[in-house]
Amino acid sequence: MRRTEYDAGQAAKRLKVPAAAFRWARHTGLVPAPDVSPSQWSRAAVEAMDADAIQAAMPTPPIGGGAAADRIAAALGTPNVIGEKAAVTAFVVRRFVDRGLLVDLSATPDGTLHHPGQVDQVCRREDLAELVTADTPLGPEQAAARLGVRRVEFDWMVRLGWVRSPQSIEVRFGTSRAGAVDVALYRSADVDAVPAAHPEVDWEQLRAVEKGRRSPLAALAKQAAPA
Repeated sequence: MRRTEYDAGQAAKRLKVPAAAFRWARHTGLVPAPDVSPSQWSRAAVEAMDADAIQAAMPTPPIGGGAAADRIAAALGTPNVIGEKAAVTAFVVRRFVDRGLLVDLSATPDGTLHHPGQVDQVCRREDLAELVTADTPLGPEQAAARLGVRRVEFDWMVRLGWVRSPQSIEVRFGTSRAGAVDVALYRSADVDAVPAAHPEVDWEQLRAVEKGRRSPLAALAKQAAPA
């Protein structure tokens, strides 16, 4: 029996174009909005699509988040070097997706795919360095150090909802996944914004709390808790 409804992957297969190219064409409007449901097209709609135009809109294969990060780093004059700490990571690329600067053309949560031309366009932005700085990831310890507080204070800030992690990464201890843990990452800009967003806190006093002392933020959390 002939298929009468197509999702993006099925439509791309029918048209014999890469799925990423089809998603890019949908983003640019070359492919019309689905006419059957929010994610499906009718057979007539798919048959009316121009496969050659879809392919031409993305003449080269998409690049992954890591490759996009490498291009951005090179554009800033701080190229990523294998074996050294990366100047720009895939975390930053995902935040660019969140900002709407890049379109994710992948169909899985494991990684991102991007139109090379759009990445190159982002690389030419005059504010690229500022964007990367704002989206640079910080682990909990780094975030606490950036704020000048103990790790326990930062953990209370997370519990209070003052700062949120948009992404976590898996960190392995040793070679076995049995020892792997998920570590939350935070945007530098979000961490930097916390003190100004909470003037009710005596930040000088908070930064002077000695090791082993109870965090003053614990009392704030207790007050904020529902009765």
